[in-house]
Amino acid sequence: MNGAEGSLGRLAAFLETGGPVVWILLAISIAALSILLMKLWQFFQLRPEHNEELPKALTTWRQGRHEEAWRMLKTDRFSSEIVALAMRELAKGNAHQATLREELERIALAKLNGLRAQLPALEVIGTLTPLLGLLGTVLGMIAAFRAMEVAGSQVDPSVLSGGIWQALLTTAMGLAIAIPVMAAYNWMDRKTQRVSEQINDAVTQVFTLYNSRGAQDTAEPSTSGSHAA
Repeated sequence: MNGAEGSLGRLAAFLETGGPVVWILLAISIAALSILLMKLWQFFQLRPEHNEELPKALTTWRQGRHEEAWRMLKTDRFSSEIVALAMRELAKGNAHQATLREELERIALAKLNGLRAQLPALEVIGTLTPLLGLLGTVLGMIAAFRAMEVAGSQVDPSVLSGGIWQALLTTAMGLAIAIPVMAAYNWMDRKTQRVSEQINDAVTQVFTLYNSRGAQDTAEPSTSGSHAA
């Protein structure tokens, strides 16, 4: 019990020493931690880059076994759902290709926006917290030098060093928040970009292979007909 009370007392003293900027940084750190945990859970659940069956499905699609190809894809996977929709609609001939592309872009954009949600907030936090820490340091230094001015010739160096130490607390806290937040932001942002590239590449292959296959099927009868003539 005494240990817990001592920890709380030290925390209260730290917050009181840092001033209002430390309280602001503490609130921001709690918000950042909440967003990070939520986004990490979202990425863990969706696993957007895990589409082991996608290369096999594209190979099957390339071989002209269209229905088999889209049935191989798991529609609960992030990228596979969009690729499966493209394959299914093309195989059944249910939609005009331009219209289908627009619909696929709309669905992909909605999914990617879901992945990017709250990432701008992390970017703002990672950029803002060092500046807030620097602001706290500047305010602390102003207070320390003002105390020196009031003390005049009877300045105690320990008082000055203590004031500087207190002022630097906010910069240290701001950096301690910003570094992990920016690392996590860049990791998730890069992962989202890779998913976008994966979807774009797979869908482009589906359309390209389908059209090239159709062109071959159209050319073969005419070629055989010319030989017969």
